[in-house]
Amino acid sequence: MKSLLIPVKKLQPSDRTAMYVLLQNHFKGITWDGFQIDLERKNWVLLLRDETSNVLKGFSTLMLCQKTFLGEQISVVYSGDTIVDPSAWSSTTLPRSWIAAINFLHQHYSENKLYWLLICSGFRTYRFLPTFWQDFYPRYDVTTPADVNNLMVNFAQEYYGSLYQEATGIVRFPHPQILREGLIEIPSGRQTNPHIQFFEENNPGYRLGDELVCLTEINYDNLTRAGQRMWRSNSLLESVQDYVLI
Repeated sequence: MKSLLIPVKKLQPSDRTAMYVLLQNHFKGITWDGFQIDLERKNWVLLLRDETSNVLKGFSTLMLCQKTFLGEQISVVYSGDTIVDPSAWSSTTLPRSWIAAINFLHQHYSENKLYWLLICSGFRTYRFLPTFWQDFYPRYDVTTPADVNNLMVNFAQEYYGSLYQEATGIVRFPHPQILREGLIEIPSGRQTNPHIQFFEENNPGYRLGDELVCLTEINYDNLTRAGQRMWRSNSLLESVQDYVLI
């Protein structure tokens, strides 16, 4: 597959339609208006296409912005809709391109510490964290440090408002997106994985679309060996259009 990172404002109408159709094929509760509203809250989108047919096989939307927290200038990436068609699950294009995209954005648009706020309604999304990042929260084997929790709460409250429940660490949307049958259930044999067990225990409403809020710092030293290989590998990120953050 090939990938392209572009500003949301430069998406073609055909791109938006293809993204919506792909999302609707894998989630219940998707509406065109809701999709558009969420997309307009982001400023970048990563598109994954089949190299031969150019058919959209996946995408990930994100918002990169600068903030001040306790007097320190920091940057944060908020993840939005992310989906890869099951026919492309064997490809590593998404993690390679996503890490390359974040590296690009960090180099060009952020000189400060960069954090990633991720919300997870599916175990596959949560598994992205232990696969590629050393320190991330919340997790089964380490209590979230107070300073990290304060940062996570601040980010979540600012972006999700009253939809975020600080006591549980869950974002609950009034009209949630719910993975379709065959995608949402945890396969037999994977339920004993401690990370997946933790996700299921701490987000018991994931089948209803509840989202677990997670946080990690994005830098090379915080990557696992697998993550560092992705960082150094040929990302297939074809081009990036010039853009100035608002």
